[in-house]
This record gives sequence, C-alpha cells and structure tokens, in this order.
Amino acid sequence: MVFLCMSVLVMTKNEQEEKILLAFLESLGYNYQTGVSDEAAKASMAFLEKYSEDIEQADAEVTGGNYVKQADVEKLLRQRRKVF
Repeated sequence: MVFLCMSVLVMTKNEQEEKILLAFLESLGYNYQTGVSDEAAKASMAFLEKYSEDIEQADAEVTGGNYVKQADVEKLLRQRRKVF
C-alpha cells in the first residue's frame, strides 16, 4: 500500500466554515492537523506568493518566445556526451 502526503493550508473565513471543512475531512477518513502557527502560515503564504510570481514570469517568457526547444536540448545533450 502506498501513502502519499500532501500539505494544504486553508484559511477559512469563519468558525462555521472551519467546522464544515473538518467534518468533511473526517467523513472521508482523512488525517489532518489543525492549529498551524501564524508564523508557519505566514511562511507558507510567502512561499506561495513567490512561487506564483515565478510561474507568472516563466509563463510570460514562454509567451514572449523566450524558451529552449526540445530538439535543441537533445542536440546539446548529444554533443555533451561526445565530449565525455
């Protein structure tokens, strides 16, 4: 049996939403952890903001034509193998 682990940070709007979400998780038999510290939540949010910025930048580069084609990568790897 294989178990996968995934972390999800959920910022509920109010206590009722939190109770509903926890009831849902319990009904499906999920293991979960509540009470993550504010510091951990802030660190997670900072990471997600930076990650989103990086994705948007990469998307803009690709849209602008700034990328390496697969064929060029394969050619480069073939050339490097010949050297070694």
